[in-house]
Amino acid sequence: MVQAYILVQTEVGKAAAVATEISEISGVLSAEDVTGPYDVIVRAQADDVDMLGQLVVARVQGVGGITRTLTCPVVHLT
Repeated sequence: MVQAYILVQTEVGKAAAVATEISEISGVLSAEDVTGPYDVIVRAQADDVDMLGQLVVARVQGVGGITRTLTCPVVHLT
């Protein structure tokens, strides 16, 4: 299982709607509005890296109101 944080920038005023829509996508564990350079932070999981990429590109980036995403896979260093 692979998990990642997906940092999302949205159009002005769209963060809440984007977070709500993303939270309904299968594989998304959470989607929360935040302040700072990103508007929404998503935690997602998939069976492998390829499926994670498909989740991000095909599903998350397809949500209206998103202008940019940055995917940060979780690594276990211990």
